[in-house]
Amino acid sequence: MRDYLVKVRGKKSQEPIVCVETPPGLRASHDWSEYTIDFTREGREKVTFLSLILNYSRRQYVEVVEDKSQATLLHGLINGFIYFDGVPKEIKSDNQKACVDRWESGQPIFNRNFLSFATHYRFRPLAIHPGKPRENLKVERPFYYLETNFLNGRLFHDKADLKAELQRWLTGHNDQRIHRTTGRKPIELYQEEVAFLQPLPARQYDTSIIAYRVVNNESAIQWEDYYYMVPARYMYETCPVRVKADEIIIYSPDCRQIVSYRLAEKDRKDRYIGREGRKVKCSLDAGEVAVRLNAFGPFMQEYTLELKNHKPGTYLHHWRHLLSLKVNYGSDDINIAVRRALKYHVYDSQAIETFLKMNACK
Repeated sequence: MRDYLVKVRGKKSQEPIVCVETPPGLRASHDWSEYTIDFTREGREKVTFLSLILNYSRRQYVEVVEDKSQATLLHGLINGFIYFDGVPKEIKSDNQKACVDRWESGQPIFNRNFLSFATHYRFRPLAIHPGKPRENLKVERPFYYLETNFLNGRLFHDKADLKAELQRWLTGHNDQRIHRTTGRKPIELYQEEVAFLQPLPARQYDTSIIAYRVVNNESAIQWEDYYYMVPARYMYETCPVRVKADEIIIYSPDCRQIVSYRLAEKDRKDRYIGREGRKVKCSLDAGEVAVRLNAFGPFMQEYTLELKNHKPGTYLHHWRHLLSLKVNYGSDDINIAVRRALKYHVYDSQAIETFLKMNACK
């Protein structure tokens, strides 16, 4: 039956597993793994672990993380480098989007930011070939050991307790066990390997996320599911935002720092940070609104004048409405809508928004 199925399906026999040993300090591997854990205080929850292991000594760093984003990965790798007091010359990963954009001609095309990170720490990035997960067995097997030794039969009160117990287990047990393949303790081999690791740079890589957000009509910028308040004079301005691991910094359009906040905790009920129970009303006068609309270009300048001529009593309402469209639509799309409105002599901000809803690129 087996021979018949092989013939019908055209399947080949699996390739034998070959564990390639590397010299000290040459290579490390990293990966993620998820487990569902029952906490005595918080109930059942899915927990993500990030692992970084030195392939020669098998010494391992494991961290509990909140997600699998690139910022989380880079921050976790930095923590691993500090834990090992050095950086290997190569780091191998799977084909996660945080590292690899795509493959071309059998070679990985790494993400630009990940390459910048690799350059800062002077390591060569490597990736597992698609469809060949066994290339990274030195990472996959320690996850199995983490599951069967650390997580098996243990109870944790909450994530803080899990993280504390994990750190004790890494140094008190995982470092001290006799490794099945090497026949030695990882900490002993690490003492031989550490001299071959590259030194840490003078300054660690900045893992902050840089983005741009438009201040909405409540004088707040949105990051993820929360709203961070800024002074009302910046309403409808496009402001640079720098997001660190636990902090968000908001800058003015000319890159001066306006305000900073601690990132909101997950499941926080109040979605507004820094509002203190007050709602901010639009306070931009006609002159300020006109200046910001004129920055869109000559078509918007012409359109605002036409609005003022055709709707002398309510033109300021339409101006402010046009300006507020920046929160959800790009300047190019708004200009296209304005040009179309001029062509057909339609002078109404609601018509501009309707056109954008139907045609703008989201």
